[in-house]
Amino acid sequence: MMNDSLSRIIAGELQARAEQVAAAVRLLDEGNTVPFIARYRKEVTGGLDDTQLRQLETRLGYLRELEERRQSIIKSIEEQGKLTPELASAINGTLSKTELEDLYLPYKPKRRTRGQIAIEAGLEPLADLLWNTPSHDPDTEAAKYIDADKGVADNKAALDGARYILMERFAEDAGLLAKVRDYLWKNAHLVASVVSGKEEEGAKFRDYFDHHEPISSVPSHRALAM
Repeated sequence: MMNDSLSRIIAGELQARAEQVAAAVRLLDEGNTVPFIARYRKEVTGGLDDTQLRQLETRLGYLRELEERRQSIIKSIEEQGKLTPELASAINGTLSKTELEDLYLPYKPKRRTRGQIAIEAGLEPLADLLWNTPSHDPDTEAAKYIDADKGVADNKAALDGARYILMERFAEDAGLLAKVRDYLWKNAHLVASVVSGKEEEGAKFRDYFDHHEPISSVPSHRALAM
């Protein structure tokens, strides 16, 4: 069943028929190489060429790894008792490893963070109030949460705790992460400049002594050089 589903996805991306992709998948799984299939099994794959088969092989590996990770993530969230129908739908609907990990981030076991410590100190209502109703005066509201026994010694400590809570929420918001990533890909520039006094030592990289360009146009070899 999974192979059928993956074949349909890949067929749509390659603009081929699902039967062609399914046949190629079977041949690959039997241990045949791409050059062999392209040359000697055209009648089985309906004429898929070498380029299509290489794309198919790469994409098949990606999607299988994605599916394995997806099932592991679903199991982890289920064991926490936090898998909602909406979350399950989002996890099952993505074809991106990056988006999958973004969705998992709020549920991923992690070390005790500053945000968690602030929640344990009772500062989550303060964070909610300041975020949802910013017209409130932060210092006035923070004063209500001062509690030395909980490690909240003064207004600054209360506001710092609320800030940590909100920072972690933003960092674990899959939708927000996708928007930021998309914005950066479209607008960010990769910038490089030589460290003063290192001109001779870094001479072989002189092309990047004073360099900047849109990150979306940076080829892999130039990113490696950077």
